[in-house]
Amino acid sequence: MDENVDGTRLFLIGSAASGAMSPGLWNPVLEQLGTSWRYEAWDVPKGFPMAGVRDRLLEPDVVAANVTMPHKQWAAGSADTTSEQVRLSGASNMLIRTGGTLTAYNTDITAVGELVGRHQRHIVMLGAGGAARAALVALQGQADRVTISDRDAETAGQLLVLAKGLGFAAESALWPEAQRQALHASLIVNATPIGKRPDDGPVWGGGRLADDAFMYDYVYAGHVTASITAAREQGLKCADGWDHLRAQAAAMIPLLNLTPRAETLLKSRVTLLQAQS
Repeated sequence: MDENVDGTRLFLIGSAASGAMSPGLWNPVLEQLGTSWRYEAWDVPKGFPMAGVRDRLLEPDVVAANVTMPHKQWAAGSADTTSEQVRLSGASNMLIRTGGTLTAYNTDITAVGELVGRHQRHIVMLGAGGAARAALVALQGQADRVTISDRDAETAGQLLVLAKGLGFAAESALWPEAQRQALHASLIVNATPIGKRPDDGPVWGGGRLADDAFMYDYVYAGHVTASITAAREQGLKCADGWDHLRAQAAAMIPLLNLTPRAETLLKSRVTLLQAQS
C-alpha cells in the first residue's frame, strides 16, 4: 500500500457503526504498532446517497474502510477491483484505497472458513444478507444441503440463487419452518440481529439441537446471546460474534500490510473487550 503512505484514517461504515466494537478493538492495536492511523465509526443509514461515500473513501487521507449492514453488497458493486471471494459472494466487508481506486475484500469469508472448518450434512441459514453470503461462500463444497430463510422473502430468494450457483442442494423456507429444521441441522448460522438485545431468545426459537450441531452466531454484544448460551448448555461446538470479530480482523492484517504482531495484539484486545462488556 505504498500509494497510501499519507493516509491515516480507517472507517467502519454501517447503519449502526457508532455502536460497534471495531474502533475500540483497532485503535489501541494501531497505537501499539506505532502507526499514525485512526479507526473511526461512520454511521451511514440505509438509503443514504452512497456516491458521496465512495467519493470520501477515495480522498488521500483514507487508508481503508470496513463495511457492515446494510452496505456490504453496495461495497462489492462500488469497487474498481474485487477479490474472487467478493465476486462469488456479491458482498464485501472491506474496501482498500490504492491511489484513486478501491479494491473489495471479504474477511468474513475467511473467518467462517477458519472457525467452522468441517463438512456439514445440513446448514440452516437464518438471515440472508451479506453475512449469510459470506458464510455460504466459505462453506462451498462442504455441505450436503442448505436451508435458507429470511423475514424478507426477496432477500431469501436472492441468497437461494447464489447458493444454487455455488453448487449447494438448496431450498428456502418460511421462518417458522426453518426454525423447526434448525433442530435437526448440523450447522445453524445466525446472520440476523437476533441476540443483540438481552431478552432475545435463541434464533431458532428454542428446543434441543442435534447432538452434532454447531452454532455460529455473528452477533456480539455485552452479554452472551441466548443462542450461544443454549448451545453451550447442550455441550455443543459454537462460535460467537467475538470469535468472528477476532477472526475477520486477523484476516485484515496482511491486506493492510501490518506486522504479524498485530494478530497477538488483536487477540488480547478482543479478550479484554469481552471481559469488560
